[in-house]
Amino acid sequence: MSNYKDKVIWITGASSGIGEALALQFAKQEARLILSARREEELKRVGALTKLPDLDLLILPFDLSDTSKATALAAQVMNKFGRIDILINNGGQSQRAEALETDEATERKLMEVNYFSIINITKAVLPYMIRNKCGKIVVISSVVGKFGFYLRSSYSAAKHALHGYFESLRLEIEKNGIHILMVCPGKIKTNVSVNAVGEKGKTHNVMDESHKNAMSAEECARQIMNGINNNQEEIFVGGKELAMLRIRRFFPNLFSKMIRKQNPF
Repeated sequence: MSNYKDKVIWITGASSGIGEALALQFAKQEARLILSARREEELKRVGALTKLPDLDLLILPFDLSDTSKATALAAQVMNKFGRIDILINNGGQSQRAEALETDEATERKLMEVNYFSIINITKAVLPYMIRNKCGKIVVISSVVGKFGFYLRSSYSAAKHALHGYFESLRLEIEKNGIHILMVCPGKIKTNVSVNAVGEKGKTHNVMDESHKNAMSAEECARQIMNGINNNQEEIFVGGKELAMLRIRRFFPNLFSKMIRKQNPF
C-alpha cells in the first residue's frame, strides 16, 4: 500500500530538478499535490506529467522573493484540500560569486529566497497542522549548510540559518505531532548552478562540471521520501562529496587543508 495515497503534499520549487522529481514520485503513489514555483507554464508541464486529476492537483505559482501573501496562499490550499499533510520547502537559489563582489541587494535577495520565504510559508502552514495534531515539514538545506565554501557566502549563510531555526522549531512543535526533516543534498544533477546568482545579481548560466555526472534528481527524491517515511530528523544525499562532512567532524585540521583544494565549480 502507498505511504502517500491521498496525502496532501505542498512542494515549492516544483518546476524542475528535485521538486519535479518529488512531484512525479509522489504522484505515482497517488498523493494529492500542490505545486509552486515562479514559472507557471513549467508548473503546468510538471502537473501534466503527474497525470493527476484536477481534483488532486493545484498549480499555485508565486515568487519566493515575496512571500508576504503566504497566509493567503496556505488558505487557498486549505480551501481546496482541507488539510496539508506534508510541506516540502524545496525552492531556493544558489550563488556563484565572491563575497566582496556580491552587492547588498543580491545578498538580501539570497537571504529572502533561501531563508525568510521558507520561514513565512512554514508559519502560514503550521496553524493547520497544529489544529490537526499531525504534519511533516521537509526543509531542503545543503551540505554548505554545514560548512562554508568558495563563492557561496550568502547562500551558505542562509542554509546555516535554516538549521538553527528549524532545529529550534522542532523542539517547540513536536508535542503537536509535527515532524521536521532537514535534507542536506550535496551535488545533484539539476540546474541549481545554471540558475545561481552571480556578481551584481547576474545569473551564472553555466552547469558546473561537478554537477554534470552527479546523483540524479530522481534518486535524490527517492532518498528524501525514505527519510520522510522513516521520520528521520536529518539526512545527507549525494556522492563522495559527503565524505567531507565526516572528515570535518573527526579530522578538522585535515578538512581545513582539503577544503582549500576543492574546485568551486
